[in-house]
Amino acid sequence: MENNSDYAIEVKELTRRFPHLIAVNKVSFNVKKGEIFGFLGPNGAGKTTTVNMLCTLLNPTGGDAFINGDSVKNQPLRVRKAIGIVFQESTLDNHLTVKENLYLHAKLYGLTNEEFKKQLYQVVKLVDLEDKLNTSVGQLSGGTKRRIEIARVLIHKPKILFLDEPTIGLDAQTRNKIWDYLLKVRKENNMTIFLTTQYINEAEICDRIGIIDQGEIIALDTPNNLKNLASEDTIEIQTNNNQKSIKEIKNAFPDVYLKQIGKNIIIKSEKGETFLPKVLEAITEDINSINLTKPSLEDIFLKLTGRQIR
Repeated sequence: MENNSDYAIEVKELTRRFPHLIAVNKVSFNVKKGEIFGFLGPNGAGKTTTVNMLCTLLNPTGGDAFINGDSVKNQPLRVRKAIGIVFQESTLDNHLTVKENLYLHAKLYGLTNEEFKKQLYQVVKLVDLEDKLNTSVGQLSGGTKRRIEIARVLIHKPKILFLDEPTIGLDAQTRNKIWDYLLKVRKENNMTIFLTTQYINEAEICDRIGIIDQGEIIALDTPNNLKNLASEDTIEIQTNNNQKSIKEIKNAFPDVYLKQIGKNIIIKSEKGETFLPKVLEAITEDINSINLTKPSLEDIFLKLTGRQIR
């Protein structure tokens, strides 16, 4: 049955209890078709447990979720056909070649040899693997293995791609390259992507982010809207005479948050862009440096949970 909903994923009070722990506690949210949706949270927050339930690898102990309209509890086979998964740990067979790994996956999803040949050319071209097809996977780097896993999940043309911390353990350059491929995949296939991450810069890529902590979603919105929760921008100024400048700023704005850290005067303001020119007018000393910083997602996480993301 065709799913006519605007949502690729619908989650309704999804819960998973273990003997001494509620890992996911009545979580509810929706993911739009074609959206990149991110779960941001530290280790143990419930990210992977949620993904495992959505991918039918773990049975919920309460609630339900619908993938393309199909229940993860009652229609797991239909759900599995509609999704692709890239796990935290590699699940490739190191003894097989790249092509053999892709072929095995195609057969598990019922593709004919003709369908496999057609898909093989498209997916390896997408992630630049043409010259690696006959290489044993065990000889390849971690970044290349990630590209193989992306190619592998695309073989059966999934509508929804689950990425459970897909770049963990990779260096920054390789992470950026992997995301170049993923964004290309999303654009060319109009694919919905569900991402779990503890990297702030990856969360910034998402259309919307759910911040999850201790098994509960504590905030859900676009990256920019979430940043607005912090409200205060940070202004850093360094002058030839910071002590004199601090007195001048305090005289002009007695209620402003102001302190000196190292060589910088730190000021907090809700609207940094409009407040900064007023501060500069109050200072008579020569200014050596100015910096205006907007709140980051890490600031938001700290504000909501009282601790750092990692």
